[in-house]
Amino acid sequence: MPTHRRQPSIELLELMGVVKENGNEQTLLPPVHTPLSYDYVLVGKTIENHERVAFKKQSEYIEELKKKKLKVTKIIDDDLIFYGIQAPKEIFERYRYLLKVSDACNWSSDQNVVPLSTRIRIVHYILNHTFITSGEGLRDLMKMKVFEAKFCLHEKKKQRELKESWARWTACLQGQPITAVRNYFGEKVALYFLWLGWYTYLLIPPALIGLIVFLYGLAFFNSSPLIKEVCEADTLMCPLCDKRCKVWQLSDTCTYAKVSLLFDNNGTVLFAMFMAVWATLFLEFWKRHRASYVCEWKVSDWCEEEEELILEIVNDVNCDPKEYKHSYLRSTLVLVCVTAMILVIIGLTHALVVFRVIAAVLLAEGSWEFLSNHSNSGAMMLGAVLHYLIITVMTRVNTIVAMKLCEIEKTRSFAATEKSFTVKMFTFQFFTYFSSLFYVAFFLGRINGHPGGYVRISGKWRLEECHPSGCLTDLFIQMAIIMVLKQTISNVLEFTGPWFCRWFKRRRTQKLQRKCAHCYLKDESEAKQGAELCDNCKLRDWVSNYRLNDVDSFSLFHEFLEMVIQFSFTTIFVAAFPLAPLLALINNVIEIRLDAIKMVALERRLVPKKTNDIGVWIDVLEAIGVLAVIANGLVIGVSSDFIPRLVYRYRYGPCANGTVTNIDCMAGYINNTLSTARMDDQNIGNEFLTSQMVSPGGYNVSHCRYKDYRDTDYTLTPQFWLILAVRFAFVILFEHVVVIFKFVAAWFVPSAPMQVKNDRLFDKLNRLKEELSSFEAQSHSTT
Repeated sequence: MPTHRRQPSIELLELMGVVKENGNEQTLLPPVHTPLSYDYVLVGKTIENHERVAFKKQSEYIEELKKKKLKVTKIIDDDLIFYGIQAPKEIFERYRYLLKVSDACNWSSDQNVVPLSTRIRIVHYILNHTFITSGEGLRDLMKMKVFEAKFCLHEKKKQRELKESWARWTACLQGQPITAVRNYFGEKVALYFLWLGWYTYLLIPPALIGLIVFLYGLAFFNSSPLIKEVCEADTLMCPLCDKRCKVWQLSDTCTYAKVSLLFDNNGTVLFAMFMAVWATLFLEFWKRHRASYVCEWKVSDWCEEEEELILEIVNDVNCDPKEYKHSYLRSTLVLVCVTAMILVIIGLTHALVVFRVIAAVLLAEGSWEFLSNHSNSGAMMLGAVLHYLIITVMTRVNTIVAMKLCEIEKTRSFAATEKSFTVKMFTFQFFTYFSSLFYVAFFLGRINGHPGGYVRISGKWRLEECHPSGCLTDLFIQMAIIMVLKQTISNVLEFTGPWFCRWFKRRRTQKLQRKCAHCYLKDESEAKQGAELCDNCKLRDWVSNYRLNDVDSFSLFHEFLEMVIQFSFTTIFVAAFPLAPLLALINNVIEIRLDAIKMVALERRLVPKKTNDIGVWIDVLEAIGVLAVIANGLVIGVSSDFIPRLVYRYRYGPCANGTVTNIDCMAGYINNTLSTARMDDQNIGNEFLTSQMVSPGGYNVSHCRYKDYRDTDYTLTPQFWLILAVRFAFVILFEHVVVIFKFVAAWFVPSAPMQVKNDRLFDKLNRLKEELSSFEAQSHSTT
């Protein structure tokens, strides 16, 4: 018999260190009958009064399970009652047969066994689709507190193996045993960790290049003519606020100008183009690795609808299929609600703008001199912290709203509900995270007006201004605070929360008895048919699983959402924050092990779900890739000073005529970007108080400078219109060039390796031959 040959893509991932397969996981599937492990456990409160409605519903539900020939073992522990559920062999045989005859599922001879992960999934479906006479199902009974908990059991031996090879902090730099994870948690969890591992590995190149871009800016700290011009200038700038603020020296912002150069330099343009192509290559190569693994797992042609039909028949032979339905009224209502929710989130962004404006005024008028001198920067940082708090609160609100909208839609299946919920939740979260960033990137400092014509909120508070060195630093500060706070606090809470809950439950309940020697030997060896643990050891196992933190169908969704939001940060505004990939890389190395430890040791076992893709998330990631091209083009073309510097160098600077050789081509750039406001203008006299026009040296000034391209009559100069035209031309050119690169990269990298396609072809051919042989054998036997 020829040995099984693994896909080259999997071998490549193992060589890279993304995965670490031992090569024999596929042959170590558990047998059809698993005597020592129960498929599911239900927990309820002990009810002494048998006349209570809760007791009757609990008893009736258990009887309904017994009618379906499920074995139910009842064990009472003080005030809790445990029901161990074990399905008969016939249910799984029926599932295997229907899977074999289904057109939409792969089949091969090595699928003659039903692993425990599949058993759990089947029993989970049966439990959720068993109803008592009043029409209430398990979910309804749990809401009514008839049952306290439901969970599938961890397998001690497999759990220990996963802890040793994967779910430990010392394995941070090792590959992941993806097939072992799939055998234990199902394909859905395994594909999440495969995707996260590949994403983390591919973050290494952009993290290094982003660091080089940062160091490139750092190298010009002391030699850049732009920084010298700011730091050595004696230019007096117009007051940044009303009443208390006075004219200030441009040289006071020397440090700010240096920080701006770290992120707003020539290397940023190339890095943004690289990241746009990188996002495409990441997704295309991910499709190849996914295809290799799902081919290895024999789920390439798996269909969710077909699987659901099979489970419906297994649960009830006389079932009727759930019909597809669509309501234009419901769709319109959902669309209106989604639009209203987005407007509310954008309204919160406006509130943040107002907060920053008012905070800047209050800080400028405060008694602390340091904050008074840096009121705009302080207001920006406070706004970023408030933005993080709004994100935290709105995440809960968005979850509730998205779930309610899914209920209005009345989706056909849980898969449809999950897809709909994913799209809505990501949309809400995207606007929550990025609305404020889009304001800072594209509107801050561009709609604030000019001296004598400032734009004011309620006619009172002036809008914020950009620094003379550019607006990109404000975007960097906002992104850095949100990313660092989000990743640090989220990871700390994500680990300490479940750990503390488990510790607290252990303190509240009595210590578990040790497993008896007889049962310990059974559990560690291959148990014989019909062997069982004693009641004390069963109870010990059930209680230890009950004490773990609860999980639900959306537990994995939250992990995916967190990573996709991070992917958005890493790609969309990477031109403003080249260190974002480095922060994401560091976070993900920790995140993989944190999620693994949490799933294996701190939480109840997730119900293994079957799938062959990461679902609608791939569409979301591709949409982010396209948005990243647009956003980075706009950030470089509109937000950064890359275009104004380019225009100055070749049109207005000392090198414009091509004759000057002994002077830097960017000399005088900062002065060129500043316009002049004179006190003898009546509008300016009304705008600023006389006390504000006093220099730090104590003498009155007749004029001040502000960042803009305006003449003495405050009309926009021809240079402004030329820069604006070049900005738009650059954005269009940048986006077209990058999109062409993206299409070429997508075309160049096939979504599935040729061996995967050939293996699927031979699998189908062999299946057809087997069916033909079986048909001919039956024909000969009848004749």
